[in-house]
Amino acid sequence: MKESTTKEQVLKQIRDALIDKSDNPFPDIDFESSVYNEITESLDITFAEAFNEVSGNFVYCADESDFILNFDQIAINRKWNNIFCIDTDLLAILKNSKLSVSSAEKDFLQQIVGITKCEFLIARLGSIMVSSKQMSGRRMNVYPEVHVIIAYASQLVEDLKHALKLIRNKYDTMPSMISMITGPSRTADIEKTLVMGAHGPKEIYVFLIDDSI
Repeated sequence: MKESTTKEQVLKQIRDALIDKSDNPFPDIDFESSVYNEITESLDITFAEAFNEVSGNFVYCADESDFILNFDQIAINRKWNNIFCIDTDLLAILKNSKLSVSSAEKDFLQQIVGITKCEFLIARLGSIMVSSKQMSGRRMNVYPEVHVIIAYASQLVEDLKHALKLIRNKYDTMPSMISMITGPSRTADIEKTLVMGAHGPKEIYVFLIDDSI
């Protein structure tokens, strides 16, 4: 009974607060201004520096041909195999690669490297915005050991608020899932020992293709 009475008291206080709304005690606070310092570098450099700080791997590409050269070289050096991609736009680019890239569902569980697009790159945070509206869906962002993201310079935005505004304008209905990727998956829950890839990819690569020209 006591627990019920306490619960009712709390609910009554919430109802009273909703009915009798008090004035904002701090009317002069500017909620629109950024709390961050102004970005002085270009967005690609800002993103690259922030992304590298969270253990990401950033590769600048002058164009799509340069991307293929960089991708093939890194993949061969890192001995990447079982490369998987289901995005038809990316597969059209990757057909020029020397490497075999599968899109067959039967190969999904065997993939080591998964290739996807993204929605936006958040320069200040070094973060990657992905959503369920992408051709690759949800699972491609978390399943592969190595996640390769192909992005364009036009997808760079300064802050998270800019990305959220743009994604609202991009789709008629908001995606059912919007997620931010900030570096490879990691945890230190067990004996405070850092383990990479505990909840997703161990490595993340962003190949940024310059489409500003």
